[in-house]
Amino acid sequence: MDLQVKDVAELLNVSESTIHRWLSEEKIPAYKLNQQYRFSRTEIEDWVFNHKRDHTEVLQGHSDHKENKEGSHLLGSKQFSLYRAIHRGNVLSNIPGETKEEVIRATMKAISPEIGLDADVLTDLLLDREHLQPTALNNGIGIPHTRDFLLGSHYDIVTLVFPKQPLVYGALDGLPVHTLFFLFACDDKRHLHLLAKIAHLSTQKESLDFLKSHPTKEAVLDHVKKWESLNYAG
Repeated sequence: MDLQVKDVAELLNVSESTIHRWLSEEKIPAYKLNQQYRFSRTEIEDWVFNHKRDHTEVLQGHSDHKENKEGSHLLGSKQFSLYRAIHRGNVLSNIPGETKEEVIRATMKAISPEIGLDADVLTDLLLDREHLQPTALNNGIGIPHTRDFLLGSHYDIVTLVFPKQPLVYGALDGLPVHTLFFLFACDDKRHLHLLAKIAHLSTQKESLDFLKSHPTKEAVLDHVKKWESLNYAG
């Protein structure tokens, strides 16, 4: 689906002037049609997902001075809360499987009753996304998700999975994945912002060391709550 400037501004929760600035700086993928900029929904997701910019500029409202002064585009943890999404989801350790396909299938069997969805359908959607492009970030983190599915609810769900053994996952840095954030959002904007938040978290050494310890859900929630309050407080 082609998006216009106003659509992308709405999705990323910034002003149209910020989008135009990014365009002039060639920071955001776009093309011109009849002298107007158009955007691919797929390319915008990949841009967010693959660290094509400093995610905190959008997530913390670091756009232009006027926006910061007025506070009209500051995104605190209350609006796109990773803490709440994990609270709605789960934290699972020692999920069996020697491949990403086996771990994804085992995870869907474990969590599908909790979200009231068919495990095989979710597995197929997630694997379709993996075949299109691996959802592994650097530093041993993966974010299995699908572009073709949104939760029919008013909340998001993120389930952390620690596989029984690290997985070859197609990451750009070549490292095996030790932590998976399964992401199911209820709308496109929340999907993009949660992707960006998890990508930001995956660059933090303290958080990476913490995740390697296979913490409990309670410990994960405490860590994420503190991290969001430090990084995304309005």
